[in-house]
Amino acid sequence: MNTSLSQAYYDRWNADVQAKIDADIEKNRKADAIAAIGAPPGTAVKVEQIRHAFVFGAHIFNYDQLGTDERNAKYKALYGHDGLFNSATVAFYWKTLEPEEGRPRFAPEYRDTAAFWNTVKEPKKEPHWRRPPPDPVVDFCESKGIRIHGHPLVWGNYKWHFPGWLNDKLPKEWRDRIPPDAPTDRSPVAEIFKEEAYSPEQLAALLPGFAVELETTMAKRIAEIAFRYGRRVHSWDVCNEAATDFEFGRMVPDAPICHSVYGLMPGDYTYRAFKLADSMLPKTARLNINDYNLKQCYVDQIADLRARGCKIDIMGAQMHRFNPQQCLDIADGVTDDLSPASEWEKMARLSKAELPIHLSEITITAPNNDARGQEIQATIARNLYRLWFSTERMMGITWWNVVDDCGAPGEPSVSGLFSRDMQPKPAYHALDDLINHEWKTRLTATAREDGSVAFRGFRGAYRLTWTGADGRPAEAAVDLA
Repeated sequence: MNTSLSQAYYDRWNADVQAKIDADIEKNRKADAIAAIGAPPGTAVKVEQIRHAFVFGAHIFNYDQLGTDERNAKYKALYGHDGLFNSATVAFYWKTLEPEEGRPRFAPEYRDTAAFWNTVKEPKKEPHWRRPPPDPVVDFCESKGIRIHGHPLVWGNYKWHFPGWLNDKLPKEWRDRIPPDAPTDRSPVAEIFKEEAYSPEQLAALLPGFAVELETTMAKRIAEIAFRYGRRVHSWDVCNEAATDFEFGRMVPDAPICHSVYGLMPGDYTYRAFKLADSMLPKTARLNINDYNLKQCYVDQIADLRARGCKIDIMGAQMHRFNPQQCLDIADGVTDDLSPASEWEKMARLSKAELPIHLSEITITAPNNDARGQEIQATIARNLYRLWFSTERMMGITWWNVVDDCGAPGEPSVSGLFSRDMQPKPAYHALDDLINHEWKTRLTATAREDGSVAFRGFRGAYRLTWTGADGRPAEAAVDLA
């Protein structure tokens, strides 16, 4: 027991809870295999898992941006089946991918190279911080043979996603009414209409050209990305953080425009986004929906979209605890947040969508980033990863900011698994111990009379090696799916 956390915390994560998690991991994450390899009966066969079927991911937004070649090399080494992460979330944020209309940043320029970033004194002040161009990142991920996840195609947030040049398509009379202190995370038009009630049809009548521009630019963006990366990226967050619009009834089927909580969006934009993505991406691409609003409305939104014929393959769920005080309260046992009971209840609710669940964005902070805070982060992360890994419908977990002080403004600087100079923190060792040791099957089996071997292990790819009847080394590959 780590004394950095209270007895009240450990009372929640007691022996009975841990035993249930262990039993669920055994039931949900392992499988039995019989491999007909033709080994001589009685031969010792080494069984070694070389890849997980389960997704252990992280975003890769700081590719070549950490300030030195040594740090960049350590960062890249984390990605791959011999590292910590077998999946990488690649940035496709519209605002920074296409800062000028018609000139997307797919390919790298000098300002995207390590040589540039190694000389930058204040990297967070650069507009493309945490937004590397996709081409070199996708190339790198393919070279490591890992899963590539694109994030996101459609999102209403004007601060992080919608490009500023879309505002120039508004009629001048409406642009002139935008308050100078309008919030940056919503469409400026939201400030004009926030006290006025307009139906989607009335909005479209007021802004007919803008309604068309919203629809056509969204379709054009999806088409360009699908054409360039459709057969290279394995899964996509097709629509990000739209459950609140569904909850408030903002998305009306067949409406020409949507008065989203973010501002103006294409009408019924989640439905249209999934239909466009399904028509443009290869059928092998996995289409995700993603949200932080994990209430019943999210489950209902997915049911509604699927009932209308949308292909949704995976349900993304965010779990950010950006405020370090939240993790202190968890450690001190003064809250049920992220407790086993609350997480089981949440997982049961999400599982009603009857889709694989991807915990797509995980943030757990190290309060004060001192020795106690780092141990709190490591203990909370270990217990949560174990519980999430044990959940039947879970298919993957993706940590968000891997390195301290590399988040977006507003995200904590102490939520990394590594310090800013790429020194591992206890949370890294906790996850590495789970992913690369406790949850990787390595054993020796004995060949049966018919030359086969039987074993039970974590789902994934295996290499079996033994000495053949001729005395020479023999090898076989087994996929325990």
